Amino acid sequence: MLTEQEIQNFGEEVVKTLKTIFDPEIPVDIYELGLIYDVQISTEGEAKIIMTLTSPNCPVAESLPLEVEEKITGIEGIKSAHVELTFEPTWTKDMMSEEAKFELGFL
Repeated sequence: MLTEQEIQNFGEEVVKTLKTIFDPEIPVDIYELGLIYDVQISTEGEAKIIMTLTSPNCPVAESLPLEVEEKITGIEGIKSAHVELTFEPTWTKDMMSEEAKFELGFL
């Protein structure tokens, strides 16, 4: 059983890891792009990531969620990772962080 502090620490590690995964068409990581809607860590060390894609026809629709699962499962102490894809709400450029907007020249 993980403590609240351990869950928080794992959450921070998951975010750090998500920031190493990039959309191949956009030179910004998926976290800053706003593709990650939620990260949940259970007391058993299981991670659930709810995410979207820039569009339902995204060319990495099959490979990107698998990459996320593999990298999150690679975090020591995380027993499993499951990615749930959703398109509600639909992703828009407004979901990007200020850093991502700046990087892409939207600011």
